[in-house]
Amino acid sequence: MAERYSSFNSSGSLWLIQRITAAFLVVVLAFHFFLLHFVNHASEITFAGSQYRMGDLSYYSLMVLFLITATFHGVNGVYNGLTNQGLTGTQKTAVKWVLIVAGVALIVQGIRTANAFAGISL
Repeated sequence: MAERYSSFNSSGSLWLIQRITAAFLVVVLAFHFFLLHFVNHASEITFAGSQYRMGDLSYYSLMVLFLITATFHGVNGVYNGLTNQGLTGTQKTAVKWVLIVAGVALIVQGIRTANAFAGISL
């Protein structure tokens, strides 16, 4: 049974990237919640204030980086979870490409939404 979970071993580069993206997501979310609850007071946050912050290049860049990191982390986690169920080589390839296409579509749509929210037209 242990050999089914071999893609989660610590020797692969994806294992390291998966852990780095998880740490990045936790740090960004912790920073976000700290600012939201202790600095800006959540009750005073409004949609207009959020839209104003999206116009700031550093905030926008962080949100896009967060989107890309979260998408990679999620897609890679789903891929590992599905491939550990004993899929064959062609099934693994099909799952990989479906998840890659879905991940790219999520990133593109997320960036389009962020652009619209920030008032950026492309």
